[in-house]
Parts: sequence; structure tokens; C-alpha cells
Amino acid sequence: MIAALALAPALQAEEMSGMTHDMHGMGMMDHGMPAPTGDAGDANRILPREEQAPPMPMPASHDQHRHGESLAHQVLFERLEYRDGRDDHGLAWDADAWWGGDTDKLWLQSEGERVGGESEGRAELLWSHAVAAFWDSRLGVRQDFGSDPDRQWLAFGIAGTTPWWFEVQASAYLGPNGRSAARLEVERELQLSQKLVLAPQLELDAYGRDDRARAIGSGLAEGRFGLRLRYEVTPQFAPYVGLEWTRRFGETASLGEDRDEARSDSRLVAGLRFWF
Repeated sequence: MIAALALAPALQAEEMSGMTHDMHGMGMMDHGMPAPTGDAGDANRILPREEQAPPMPMPASHDQHRHGESLAHQVLFERLEYRDGRDDHGLAWDADAWWGGDTDKLWLQSEGERVGGESEGRAELLWSHAVAAFWDSRLGVRQDFGSDPDRQWLAFGIAGTTPWWFEVQASAYLGPNGRSAARLEVERELQLSQKLVLAPQLELDAYGRDDRARAIGSGLAEGRFGLRLRYEVTPQFAPYVGLEWTRRFGETASLGEDRDEARSDSRLVAGLRFWF
């Protein structure tokens, strides 16, 4: 009995050793996992550089201004629309084109309308330079044209995107005979669905002195707020409908009334947004 108890540990150790040997013989590892076959071993080895998969490209962030890239260009008609107001109706446009790289671009911008037989518009030629992530400085010239006398300006300002994705363009202008002006544009695009985008936009214009030939008074002259809903057939082509409200202020409103122009107006708009 005592001899049997003394021999038990030795027998048990020999049995476990035999089981381990059998497990290795069946291709099992110490932890109960199959030992790597030839295919698994190949998967674990380090591949030569020419056999390795290329690294995944890192996505370019929106706020990254990269140097040394090739030049590009774009033409965008933000608005090409028909307007139907309370007192009149007509056509309007807001378009820009640029050429350059991420750091420096040459811009051509134009905005205007032809309503009730009268036309009014402006065009700007600007050079922009990236000064920070999301922000550019701009310098150039502006030309006002239309039914009223033309005006020329030296233009400078900034443009960029704020937190919460508000697109902002703030500009100041200097002209002959002590003329000065300022302009602010703020826009925010709201993605309602994969195809529907709602775009509210606010524009404000102010002038440093009266310009009676153009029915403009000093101070805050005019404000416009638009709300446009577009359907993106493709990212490059989108019809839209919307509403726009306009309001003249101060001396500008009084000079406009002398020309039978209302202080405020609301318009239905329908048009196209496209780029190439």
C-alpha cells in the first residue's frame, strides 16, 4: 500500500509527459491551440519590402494648407436665379472662379441682378494668401457697374470658416474722393439628407459717405437674408428654391424712396447652383 502511494506521483508525471508528447504529435500547442502549419507560419513571417501592402493614405484635413502641390482651378455659380418680388422680378447671379494652389490663389468674383429694367453689379479681382488654417487674406480691386455710375475700389479683407462651419468673408474698400465701404457675408450649409442642403446666407453693406448718384447713404446701407433649399442631382449640379428678404437702412432707404424703391422686399427665388 505504502509502496503504491510512493509510486503514484512518478506514474502521474510519466502519464502527463506522454499526453504532452501526443499533443505535440497531433499538432497541438501547449495552450490547446493548433500549432502553426506552413501557411500560418508564412503569414507570421516578415515580408520583404516589395511584397508588403502599401500604407493606407492619410485623409487630407480641410484645414491643411499643403505646399508644393500642382495648380488647380474651379468655376462656381453659387446662384444663377430668377427672382419674383413684391414689386418687380428679374434675374440675379453670384459667381466666382479661382486659379492657384493651397497657399495662394487668384480669384474673380461677381455678383449682381437685373430687376425691373435696372441692373446693378460688382466684380472683384483678388489675390488670396493662406494665413492660418481655414483662413485667407485677400487683396485686389473692385468695380461697381450697372445703370448707375461706375465706381472703382481698392479691396482688402479676410475669408475663412469659423467653428460650427460658418463661411465668412469680410471686406473693406477704399475709393477716390474719400469713399469707403465695408461688406460682410456669412453662410452656413446644413446637410438635411444625402441630397438636400439648406443654405442660409446673410449679407450686409455699409458706406463711409453718401453717394447720391447711386442712391447710397452713409452708415449701414442694406442687408439681405436668404434661405435656399437645393437638391444635389450630383455634387456639381443642384437646382434650388428659396426666399430672400432685403432691407435698406437710414439715408439709403430715404434715397431709395425718392426713386420709388421700397425700404424692404421679400422675393421667391428659383435657380441653379453648379461648378466645374
